[in-house]
Amino acid sequence: MDFFYSDQQVVDFTRIYLAVFYSFVAVFYTGRIIIKQRSTETKSVVFPGERFCCTWWNHMTFRVFRAVIWAVCLLRLAFVDFDHYLGVISFLNSAAIITLGNVLLTLGFLSTVAIHLLLGKHWRTGIDPNGPSSIRTTGVYRLSRHPMFVSIMLSQLGFFLALPSVFSLTCLVIGVIALQRQSVAEETHLLTVYPTQYHAYKVQVSKWL
Repeated sequence: MDFFYSDQQVVDFTRIYLAVFYSFVAVFYTGRIIIKQRSTETKSVVFPGERFCCTWWNHMTFRVFRAVIWAVCLLRLAFVDFDHYLGVISFLNSAAIITLGNVLLTLGFLSTVAIHLLLGKHWRTGIDPNGPSSIRTTGVYRLSRHPMFVSIMLSQLGFFLALPSVFSLTCLVIGVIALQRQSVAEETHLLTVYPTQYHAYKVQVSKWL
């Protein structure tokens, strides 16, 4: 009984934590885009691509799923029985796994924020047809060609473990596919703009880790 109660405590805490976490994520990304667009010389820092193209679908996938995840986390906070509709995977629904999920979710987000700050004024979401002005190969970019995508995938894995369910597994699989497709599109763009430099970088540095 003590062990079960411990599991339930973690579930109840995570129910609150996920609602607060994704509310903060929504405020962070919205605020960052607004601030960047006001402080940059360009009209926008968001480049989804032409309507219905590959990168546009990737962009829309993340927008929709981010909103759906946020809504689900808020609904779970208001209605405990809502978990029944998510297809909870019972054998993963333990204190240890859920706690690990919370840690990975948080680390992934903090890593993403750190990379945002590292990029500074050069940060964009999507592929800027007029950029980038140079290839970044230092810092975390010496370890991975797509460190921000790695951080996002870490967060997505964390979300699945924090809320082990068919719903979160679906979000994880679709998210990884979208990031893979986006990485291919971005590398194609960079090879077009910097064919020699980016090819040399691509040979030296792993795509993920």
